[in-house]
Amino acid sequence: MNSQEILKFCMNNGLLVDKEILNLFSETNDVESVKFFLEKVKQKTNQKIITKEVFKEKNLDVDELFLNFPEEKKKNLESLKIKLGLTLEISKEVQEISGKAQESFQHEKVRVTSMSPCLSKKLEVKDFVRYFKSRLSKISGFLQQRQELKNPVSINKISGNKQGMSIIGIVSDKRVTKNKNVIFEIEDLTGKIKVLINQNKKELLEKAEEVALDSVIGINGSGSREIIFANDIIFPDSSLPERKKSFNEEYALFIGDLHIGSKKFMKKNFLKFIDYLNGKAPNTPEVEKIKYLFIVGDLIAGVGVYPNQEFELEIKDLEEQYSYTAELLSKIRNDIKIILCPGNHDGVRIMEPQPVLDEKYAWPLYNLKNVLLVGNPVAVKMGVNQNFSGFDVLMYHGFCFPYYANNTPSLIKKNAMNCPEEIMKYLLKNRHLAPTHSSNQYYPAEEDGLLIDSVPDIFVSAHTHKTGISYYNNILVISVSCWEEMTPYQEKFGNIPDHCKVPMFNLKTRAIKVLDFE
Repeated sequence: MNSQEILKFCMNNGLLVDKEILNLFSETNDVESVKFFLEKVKQKTNQKIITKEVFKEKNLDVDELFLNFPEEKKKNLESLKIKLGLTLEISKEVQEISGKAQESFQHEKVRVTSMSPCLSKKLEVKDFVRYFKSRLSKISGFLQQRQELKNPVSINKISGNKQGMSIIGIVSDKRVTKNKNVIFEIEDLTGKIKVLINQNKKELLEKAEEVALDSVIGINGSGSREIIFANDIIFPDSSLPERKKSFNEEYALFIGDLHIGSKKFMKKNFLKFIDYLNGKAPNTPEVEKIKYLFIVGDLIAGVGVYPNQEFELEIKDLEEQYSYTAELLSKIRNDIKIILCPGNHDGVRIMEPQPVLDEKYAWPLYNLKNVLLVGNPVAVKMGVNQNFSGFDVLMYHGFCFPYYANNTPSLIKKNAMNCPEEIMKYLLKNRHLAPTHSSNQYYPAEEDGLLIDSVPDIFVSAHTHKTGISYYNNILVISVSCWEEMTPYQEKFGNIPDHCKVPMFNLKTRAIKVLDFE
């Protein structure tokens, strides 16, 4: 749906809709029904700012709001009502279709907490300026909370020779001098300044090598308006004070890169995995406690993703690939919630943030009531109950990973495409999923949708076809394997994929185990 049209309608009617509600509206294609729905909410509540809390606080009877809707309109917005988390009775028809799975979504054991609306319009230079300004503003806020960065000043406030100054800015340029010193050009809203990192400061030089272009960093140093001599570099970084645990023993599984439709799709192995989920494997009592399955992009092989791909496809039609995918996923028992985001092979734009899968092609997945379709990236809560706030899970497919693996010195040394958890730690350190302008294709919205605003409990990615599990500042970092045999492309670049490995996370004990279906 065109979110811009909804926003324009709201402006004309004196309404303000928060980001979360707008994201939910964008999942339906019925614009007129959404407008009508908003008018009814305004009449009933006398509220001009529409948030999720409005529905809870006013105890709205949404069924009453729907009374004047034609039957087909009611069906279109039924899923919206459920996702709003309203404590209302679902119609008998929906109950018959959805059963226990939809009831679970109604109780919000799984819910989307942050997903950028995927807008689209003709882009201008000012859109990119506004985009990077929003990034600078947000990450500056994170850096100002760092104790190492004391009393930062704007670049235009620097005068004379000063000791012990601090600045925050975007790295607009980075180069190495003949003397092996590193020079940054740092920019804030008031100006630019050069920052020199002396080659004799080895630890600081190593930090400087890690700095990504277009990232936001803090600098401690001394100098003048002409140049600052750095004493320290401060990254915004991500960290948690503790590792939370649920009171309920449940399990979450993480997979990705299925590439269904490819001749190399490992169908027998995936069916073996489905049998395991359905309790058909011997000596697997833990299966009953598996409640969540995260699929982190590249569900299908896609069509026309790269030259001559058609010769590697078993299914050459995009819609048929999704139909077969839905057929496979429908075999999984209904009480497992499947949270599914797109990747670069799926039938959506490559430009990030990516929207949810297009109903035009992926409509069979929309008929699976235990599937929650989300965008990429997305923040999701799982395991929510009365006694536990849930785990915050950040899902990001990871299309930009090769760029950082091949351009960051420490990641080059670690051969990071074969240990992707190191790339993920690097991005957490920068509080951004793709800080460098050329590392991915992105849409410059008013707010940077790739910024890591809230620190997750779990960060899960895919794309590299490699399993990796680690912790970074109490954040569980998971990279998932693939369900596709090695391709000539991977062999050419020396990437060695892992096949059919499934990380399983215990929400109560935090124990993590890798299941092997190869």
